[in-house]
Amino acid sequence: MKIKAVHSIKGVSKSLNALLIDSVANGASVGFIAPLSLQSAHDYWQAVDADLATPYRRLYLAFDGEDVIGSVQLSLCAKTNGSHRGEVEKLMVHSDYQGKGIAKQLMNSLETDAQVLGLALLVLDTRLGDTASHLYRKLSYIEAGTIPRFAKSSTGEFDATVYFYKQVA
Repeated sequence: MKIKAVHSIKGVSKSLNALLIDSVANGASVGFIAPLSLQSAHDYWQAVDADLATPYRRLYLAFDGEDVIGSVQLSLCAKTNGSHRGEVEKLMVHSDYQGKGIAKQLMNSLETDAQVLGLALLVLDTRLGDTASHLYRKLSYIEAGTIPRFAKSSTGEFDATVYFYKQVA
């Protein structure tokens, strides 16, 4: 398994589609409602690919051979007063590979890159009670607060979200 920062999804779009569909099907709160169609996954990754051409988006992938088995994104703030911060987005690990430390390795790569980029602060949010919350706490992210009824789940219920931050510089 290797972690790599990429500047394009060329050659890995099928794996990324499968990763996103698997993540949503297994309950990940990453902005989509299950069941996620292949077309919706494709459209999402095409938009990410377009963002990768800007200086404001970074994509980190975990590979098993040629297959993408995990990903996380770093969104850099384009506002002058926010150039010191970034947002961690859509940490996903394929269900067949969970529990093997891949999410931690992805986050470590992102944080290392954030420091190289001169960022001082990382922020993120996750569904209240999500297993990702435990990982973020282990990685020294600090809980900043909760917003009730933030996102709709695949069951139609509204879930709260928890915001975390970490000072990295």
